[in-house]
Amino acid sequence: MHTLADKGGFPMKLNYKRTVLIGLAFMSICAFWQMYDNIIPLILQNTFGLGETVTGALMAMDNVLAIFLLPLFGTLSDKVDTPFGKRIPFIVGGTLLATVFLFLLPYADRTVNLVLFVAALFALLVSMGLYRSPAVALMPDLTPNRLRSKGNAVINLMGAVGGVYALIMIKLLVGSGERPDYLPLFASIGGLMLVAVIILCVIVREKKVKAKVEAECLAAGEPFGGEMDEEKAQENGGKNPMAADVKRSMMFMLVSIFLWYTAYNAVTTAFSRYTRVVWKLEGGSFANCLMVATVAAILSYIPIGNISSHIGRKKTIMGGVVIMSICYLLAALMPNYHPIINLGFACIGIGWAAINVNSYPMIVEMGKGSDIGKFTGTYYTFSMAAQIFTPVASGFLLEHVSYRTLFPYALIFSALAFVTMTQVRHGDVKPVKKDSMLEHFDVDD
Repeated sequence: MHTLADKGGFPMKLNYKRTVLIGLAFMSICAFWQMYDNIIPLILQNTFGLGETVTGALMAMDNVLAIFLLPLFGTLSDKVDTPFGKRIPFIVGGTLLATVFLFLLPYADRTVNLVLFVAALFALLVSMGLYRSPAVALMPDLTPNRLRSKGNAVINLMGAVGGVYALIMIKLLVGSGERPDYLPLFASIGGLMLVAVIILCVIVREKKVKAKVEAECLAAGEPFGGEMDEEKAQENGGKNPMAADVKRSMMFMLVSIFLWYTAYNAVTTAFSRYTRVVWKLEGGSFANCLMVATVAAILSYIPIGNISSHIGRKKTIMGGVVIMSICYLLAALMPNYHPIINLGFACIGIGWAAINVNSYPMIVEMGKGSDIGKFTGTYYTFSMAAQIFTPVASGFLLEHVSYRTLFPYALIFSALAFVTMTQVRHGDVKPVKKDSMLEHFDVDD
């Protein structure tokens, strides 16, 4: 990797403190989604008596909305210009609205008001969609182009912290029984969201920081934004068509993404109910397994980055798929809960990290010279499509066949992902050597 010093300017360094602060919004988002995936299904079933299929359909609503809302509000935040910046107004407005509707949910749960619950849930999901894209876009807005990989690493770590926070709160604040009082848990998540955004807005002045970063880039002789591939494409008339064999690899890669998200999301969405029905766990004790998986994923990012640099992205992904498939098989064979299950979930976290670290880079590599934003959107379209499909499909099996179908279901789709990955022939280049180990958390922008 060449540095700015090679170009005659001075080397720029990532402002880690500022990036951590920027990541506060993403941290709160991840905390919310961790709580949403684990608690909302329990309320829908235990309070309102909804079946698995209907519960799965309602749980898929966030992904359906995301397909439309994320590009919409992301584009709108690109176009606005306020005294507070482009992204901050969306982040503040979305957070305030989300916390209001968030506190309506435990009230609707207490009063067994299904109409109010569904209406508040819909409004809450729209509010989250309002600021999710702007929150993610804030980091590249305030980070020089060459440092965005390091910035993304920090943002991902902040998101993981939010997920772990939510799991800890579930374990501490969710009581036993089918209908515990969820208000303390919802208050802890809402409080985190408000505090995080307040700190962000007070310390990080978006327009001021952006002007400062742009000035630093100018002084270093470095353009603030712009991709080298885009420049090359412009030299070729703005077009760089994808070869037929690359297109084939791209399609198999996208199908693989759909398949392993189908497997993984089925487990994460239904796990809280599965543990209650099959393993007879009470309250928030199911969160132990998910917390172990999350921590294992966090700890494995850097080693996996090193492994993929030596053996390649494709092999690392396929290794992760194999690990997760074995764990799904072993979980399916467990008639009752045993502490050794936590070891299996640690392996699931490692396998999922192996997939996540390398799948998006392969898509970007295959789309080199084209509109990378378009391929990024395609990546999320396939992952979200899986998260729309699988809660309904797996929920139907849980309701009408058996809860014990959950892990065999995940195993089948995970095995299919392995098969489709064998057909991927492109996108498997060795990453550029990183200046910092932290950069292995994400790919070069």
